Amino acid sequence: MKKLFVFFISFFLILSSKALAYSSDPKEFITELVGEVIENLSDKSIPSEDKAKFIEKIALENVDIKALSLYTLGEIRKSSSKSDLTKFQSSFEKYFLKSLTSRLTDYSSSRFEVIEAEQKSSNYTIVSSIIKPDDGSPDIKIDWRIYTKNPEKPLIRDLIVEGLSLARTQKEEFASILSSNNNDLNFLINKLEEFLKN
Repeated sequence: MKKLFVFFISFFLILSSKALAYSSDPKEFITELVGEVIENLSDKSIPSEDKAKFIEKIALENVDIKALSLYTLGEIRKSSSKSDLTKFQSSFEKYFLKSLTSRLTDYSSSRFEVIEAEQKSSNYTIVSSIIKPDDGSPDIKIDWRIYTKNPEKPLIRDLIVEGLSLARTQKEEFASILSSNNNDLNFLINKLEEFLKN
């Protein structure tokens, strides 16, 4: 579980902390966020602790963590108690943030290019982009699923990396854990808490 979620989380590094300063246009939103994050993470004068705080602020302001947590639960969220869901969302957020800050430098020396944006509905726009690692690794195609129900505050809901939805992959992993343990949400919460202790 840790390996897959670290892969999922590493791509969420490309966000930013000044939410109100960025364009509400999804394409510009991603372009501006990426530029600032790469600049911040590649700045050797910024201590690692400050970069970690920066990344946490990024996620809390620009990723729809609450919606993401519920999506990853699938149908079990409908039959779970409110208190269990609250516990899960709290653990998921901590899990998400810890995973995020553990991968601070992954793309700090990469080049990033936004290719196009396609509005799928009034609530969703897909922004297509490419990451070009400076170490000579192959380019990585990433589509950002941007939630635009509030047109003034776009939020990131998912990334499709080389055709793979990372939110859906996480959902399938959680489903596997739950189905192997009588759909016990507390078991999944305990797994997340175990990760937080390491």
